[in-house]
Amino acid sequence: MMEKQSWLTRLALRSCAWAERWFPDAYVFAALAVVLVALAAMARGATPMAAAAAFGDGFWSLIPFTMQICFIIVGGYVVAASPPVAGAIQRLARLPRSGRGAVCMVALLGMLVALLHWGLSLIFSGLLVRALARREELRMDYRAAGAAAYLGLGAVWALGLSSSAAQLQANPASMTPALLAITGVIPFAETIFLWQSLLLTAILVTVSVGIAWFSAPTGAAASTAQTLGVDVQAAPTTLPPLSRPGEWLERSPALNLLLAALGAGWLAHEIASKGLALAISSLNTYNFLFLMLGLLLNWRPRRFLDAVARAVPSATGVLIQFPLYGGIASILTAAKGADGQSLAQQLAAFFTHIATPGSFPVLMGLYSAVLGFFVPSGGGKWLIEAPYVMQAANELHAHLGWAVQVYNAAEALPNLINPFWMLPLLGILGLKARDLIGFSFLQFAVHLPLVLFLLWLLGLTLNYHPPLMSAAH
Repeated sequence: MMEKQSWLTRLALRSCAWAERWFPDAYVFAALAVVLVALAAMARGATPMAAAAAFGDGFWSLIPFTMQICFIIVGGYVVAASPPVAGAIQRLARLPRSGRGAVCMVALLGMLVALLHWGLSLIFSGLLVRALARREELRMDYRAAGAAAYLGLGAVWALGLSSSAAQLQANPASMTPALLAITGVIPFAETIFLWQSLLLTAILVTVSVGIAWFSAPTGAAASTAQTLGVDVQAAPTTLPPLSRPGEWLERSPALNLLLAALGAGWLAHEIASKGLALAISSLNTYNFLFLMLGLLLNWRPRRFLDAVARAVPSATGVLIQFPLYGGIASILTAAKGADGQSLAQQLAAFFTHIATPGSFPVLMGLYSAVLGFFVPSGGGKWLIEAPYVMQAANELHAHLGWAVQVYNAAEALPNLINPFWMLPLLGILGLKARDLIGFSFLQFAVHLPLVLFLLWLLGLTLNYHPPLMSAAH
């Protein structure tokens, strides 16, 4: 007899059934988004040639970022799949006593890690889900656990230390002169460390874990990795015996140690010259750190290379879809209409025109969420949005640091229903976006009104002060 499920679980299962039937592959979703944005730009007066030129010009614009994301996948995977870390993940996987408990543990740990760094959250959470799925007695719903692993990106990442917008605003050297003149320097004390921001984060973590608990199917209704046909067996960490003399260098740790020593020297120089927070906020530094750490933890070159080979297939969706998102961003910002304005500028003008000091957090949040659905890059979108949004904040006398946090909280919302950031996780889990969307949509349905309400309510407790031109002030 099938165990009775909660109404939230039944709703999640219906959403999953709908998504499995109607939700396209993530590539189709991205391609449709290109077409829709191009049509919207032309409807606002841009010529077809302007839309086409913007698409082509932007197509390769995210290539450096694309490679950075691919190396996040590779670096995170080789660290997490190394014998020491794989053992730690396996020990964590022994803790839950039920499938629902396992889903909630993934949700909580994924969000806490995301507050430190979003890239690590994706990889760590995905490999934890795989380890939990190997415990068949749990009957953990693999789809619900996968959606829980995504909550770090869908709920709180931008409210943590790796927030692109908060990092940029705290470092005057990272800003354009035009943006610096509008916002001044906004330190972390005025953004992610505001008590209002910390309270918002705590509420979102608590609510997200609660939804994960009540929506996770149990008993016979749970679709485990085995029933979904996903192979979650751990990759072997032992190497076969030597078969030829040329393999000796592949097995010797000497090369890994020498490379890691050189890397440690560079990292020490970066941290000494830039400071720990700024140095580690760079994706290049972050990826370099994880690759060097992967060399050490895998110890032998052959084991490191085998881990890289297993990680690369997880990046295929990123490689083919990120150029489409580059094209979307370019159409939004570069395809000018008859009035000489881009679609992004027209959207911003609409929201800022109807805003008041009280409604500004809600309207800015809605705008950031809508634009984030088409330009799902926190840092890149902030550079597009910040000049006119922060100018509006100054004119309306809205707290500038809270405006950054409004952006951060709202920017994460579309991640819950946009497959863009799911791609690295999906590659690790061996699932499709349609498998997770049913559960993540429930989170979105609750988060959207809750986040907008909290942004408005907590914003009432803050007072405006003019931009500070240096951190010393």
